[in-house]
Amino acid sequence: MVADVSYATSLMVQKLESIFSLSPEEKQALQALPVQIETLKPEQDIVRIGDQPTQCCLLLEGFTCVYKLTSEGKRQILALHVPGDMPDLQSLHLQVLDISIASVSASKVGYIQHDVLRQVCERHPRLTAAFWRETLVDASIYRDWILNIGQRDAYARVAHFFCELLMRLQAVGVVEDRAFHLPITQAQLADAIGITSVHMNRVFQALRSDGLIDATRGRVAILDWDRLQEEGDFDPLYLHLKKQRSTR
Repeated sequence: MVADVSYATSLMVQKLESIFSLSPEEKQALQALPVQIETLKPEQDIVRIGDQPTQCCLLLEGFTCVYKLTSEGKRQILALHVPGDMPDLQSLHLQVLDISIASVSASKVGYIQHDVLRQVCERHPRLTAAFWRETLVDASIYRDWILNIGQRDAYARVAHFFCELLMRLQAVGVVEDRAFHLPITQAQLADAIGITSVHMNRVFQALRSDGLIDATRGRVAILDWDRLQEEGDFDPLYLHLKKQRSTR
């Protein structure tokens, strides 16, 4: 468990450093945070609409999603979070949540109490700015998702999604040779992209046949990065990464 906690805080530092410059003292303060590790099953809620959480979660393994349901039970996935993200960071300042967050796959998360986060921010005021920047980047990603769903066709939406995911996962060091683990069903991805599962399957097949990706057994490999960016109308500016790492 000690190793898990050490990994959790190191991952938090790595993620924040991809968007914000931290001092050695700030890194040390984050790495000393107490973290409660929990393993989640697929499709397990972390928080639900109306909850008043007293802790934030840090995603360590797997993927989580932010979602809402219509009165008829139709789900729209509003965001996907990758290791290093804190999906409910806004709960530090919003007393009641207006979203639900759930694991997409089997996942591991680390919980950090709000009081502890507030205390470390009081001792190190620049960490408040770092966490604030993370929520602003989340909002920027939301905006691009709205554009993606509202104005691009299905083929471009999925291409854009894979471009984004590659860069976000690369920022926390879990991409190898332009390939990454993606334990997400086509039905779940369809809920995020805003199309049916049948349509999603057709788009997957088209991306494969066009030589842009290879997706098998929960692993996605980007075969032609330049063309994938072009087809997805992808500009990484909205991710606000300090260094746009090469994906070649």
